[in-house]
Amino acid sequence: MASVNPLLSRSALPYALPDYAAIEPEHYLPAFDEAFRQHRAEVERIASETAPPTFENTLVALERAGETLDRVSRTFFTVSSADATPAIQAIEEELAPLLSAHGDAIRLDERLYARVSALHDARDTLDLDAESLRLLTRTFRELTLAGAGLSPDDKRRLVEINTRLSSLTTTFEKHLLSDTNELAVLVSDERELEGLAAGERSAAARAAEQRGLDGWLITLPLFTGHPWLASLADRSVRERIMNASRARGGHGGDNDNSATVREIVRLRAERAALLGFPTHAAAVTADQTAGSPEAVAGLLRRLAEPASRNAAAEKAERAEVSGIEDLAAHDWAYATEQVRATQLDIDTAGLRPWFEAERVLRDGVFAAATALYGITFTERHDLVAYHPGARVFEVFEEDGTGLGLYILDLYTRDTKRGGAWMNSIVTPAELRRSAPVVVNNLNVSDPGEGQPTLLTLDEVTTLFHEFGHALHGLFARTRYPHFAGTAVFRDFVEFPSQVNEMWMLAAGVVENYARHIETDEPMPADVIERLTASGTFDQGFATSEYLAAAWLDLAWHSLSVDDAMAEIDVADFERRALEDIGLTEPAVPPRYSTTYFAHIFSGGYSAGYYSYIWSEVLDADTVEWFAEKGGLDRAAGERFRRRLLGVGGAKDPLEAYRDFRGRDAAIEPLLRRRGLDV
Repeated sequence: MASVNPLLSRSALPYALPDYAAIEPEHYLPAFDEAFRQHRAEVERIASETAPPTFENTLVALERAGETLDRVSRTFFTVSSADATPAIQAIEEELAPLLSAHGDAIRLDERLYARVSALHDARDTLDLDAESLRLLTRTFRELTLAGAGLSPDDKRRLVEINTRLSSLTTTFEKHLLSDTNELAVLVSDERELEGLAAGERSAAARAAEQRGLDGWLITLPLFTGHPWLASLADRSVRERIMNASRARGGHGGDNDNSATVREIVRLRAERAALLGFPTHAAAVTADQTAGSPEAVAGLLRRLAEPASRNAAAEKAERAEVSGIEDLAAHDWAYATEQVRATQLDIDTAGLRPWFEAERVLRDGVFAAATALYGITFTERHDLVAYHPGARVFEVFEEDGTGLGLYILDLYTRDTKRGGAWMNSIVTPAELRRSAPVVVNNLNVSDPGEGQPTLLTLDEVTTLFHEFGHALHGLFARTRYPHFAGTAVFRDFVEFPSQVNEMWMLAAGVVENYARHIETDEPMPADVIERLTASGTFDQGFATSEYLAAAWLDLAWHSLSVDDAMAEIDVADFERRALEDIGLTEPAVPPRYSTTYFAHIFSGGYSAGYYSYIWSEVLDADTVEWFAEKGGLDRAAGERFRRRLLGVGGAKDPLEAYRDFRGRDAAIEPLLRRRGLDV
C-alpha cells in the first residue's frame, strides 16, 4: 500500500511537504486505517514490554510512535479546514469517531499508564535533563487527566462520551459552514453598495458569479458583523448583514446548532465529573497557566465594568456624531468611522490603497521578521500546496541555512471555514529529524484577476497576528515531538501572535509597505502618528464584545452535570449570562454568539476563549519591553526568539517568560492599552 498511497511514506519534497499534487480524497481513509494499525502495534510493544520501564523504552518509545498517523492527520486536517469539499466533509464525518476511539484506546491503556506512573514516582532518581523530565511529568499528567486511572466502567463511559463529542463537533462545524454560505446577503441594486470601494464591489460581484447569481453577494465572516459595515451607507443593507450574521446556526432548519450545543455541553460536563472535576471549565483550566475557572472569572469581571462604561460613552458619542439616535449593532462600525474621521482625522476605508496585500506581506510582515530575526523568504513556485490559492515560501536563516516552509492561503472561498488561523503540517523535532512546514489562512475577499488586493486595517492586523503564530511554529526547536512547534498551553499560545501585531505600525516597517497603490507615495507621517496614537479608540466596544464572548464560553462550561441536563433555551441562557457580567448593551453584541461560536464548539478553545486576554497581559508587557530596547532591534528579537519562541512547549511558559523578561508580567500595560486604567 505504501507504494501507491502517497500518504504512507515520508514525502521526498523539500521539508517533507506532503505531495498534495499526488494525493486524492480516496487516499485518506485507507491511509488512516494503516496509520492506526501501525500506531496500535507500536504502542502495544511498549505496553507489553516485559523489561522494567525506563525512560528510553517507555517515554522515548512513545514519542517515536505514531509518526505515520501524525503525518496523515496533519495533511488531512489542513485540507479539511481550508478546502472542505463535500468529499472531504464526508471523510471527516466518518473519521471523527475513529480518531476519538483510537486516541482513547491508547490514553486509557492501564498497562501503559502503569509504566508511566512507575517512572513518574521514581522521577527524582532518573537523572533526567530538563526537557526529558518535563516530558515525563507532562505525559503522566495528561494521561491522568484523560482518564487513564479510572475504573473499567468509567473508562467505557468516557470512550462513549469522547466518540459522541467528536461527531458532534464535526456536525457543528458542518452546520456552520453550510449556514454561513446560505445566509450570504445578495444585493441586486448597486446603489445599495454606496460606500464600498471598487475592489470590494468587484469581490462581491465575483462571489455572486461563482454561485451563478445575478448581483453582488456579501459573504459572511466568522465573527459577528462584517468589515464592510464600516463603509456601507445604506442602513437597511447593514441591518440585513448583521441579522444574517447573528442568525447563523440558530434560526431553525437543518443547520440549526442549538440542539448540538446542548448535547456538547451536557457531555462535556459529564466527562468532567467522571474525571473528578465539578465542571468542564475546571477540568480545562486545571492544566493551563490560569489554574482555575475562578481565576479566569476574576480577570474577566475586573475588566468588564470599565469596558462596559467605556462602551456606553462611545455609544452616546457615536449617536451624536452620526445623528442615529437609535444606534444599533449594525450602525456601530459605520458611526465609529464618522467619529474617527471627526476626532482623529482618519478614514480607515480610505487607507486601503496604502495596504496592497503583496506589499504588506513582503515589505511589511516578512521585512519585520528579517529585521528582528535575520530570516529571509523566497517563494517556491515549484512546490504545490493543497489548493491553487495557497502559496509556498522557503524560509532561510541569516546564514542561508534552510529553516522551513511557510504557506499563505489568503483568500476566502465557500469550502474554507471562517476566520483566520495558523496550523503546522510538519512540526520540528530532533527525534524525528523534521523541519517545520507552517500555514496561515485568512479570509480576504478576492477582487478578481487583474485587480489589486487592498486590505483593510483589520486585515493587515490579522496578517501580522497570524504570522506571529507562524514564527512560533518555525522557531520552536525541541527534542521531542510532544513539545514541537506551538504545542504550548492554550492560554499562552496567543501571546507570540499578539506581540507580532506591534510591528504593523512600527518605525522601520510601516513606511516600507504602506505605499499608495497608484503613486507609490508613502502613507503620510501624520496619518501614521494618528493611527499609533489612537490605540484606545473604540476599545470600549472591542473589549466588551470580546469579554462577552469569553464569558459565554465560561458560562456554558461552568455548568454542572445537573444544570447541563436541563432543557436550556440558548438565547435565554446567553441573556442571563451577559446580565451576570453586566455586558448587556444591544449595540455591542458578543463577538461570537453560541450557535456560531466555532472556537469553543468545533475548535480547541472550549473553556479557553479567555486565552486571548490572558495572553495579552504578557503581550502588552512585552511590547513595552521592546519599546525600551528601541523597537525593531536585532538583539532584542534574538533574545525573544531564543528564550521564548524557540523553546516550544519544552519549558513551563511562565518560567520561559521570566527567563526572557527577568520578572513576571505586570497587568498595568494591558489596562493602559485598553483604556481601562482610569
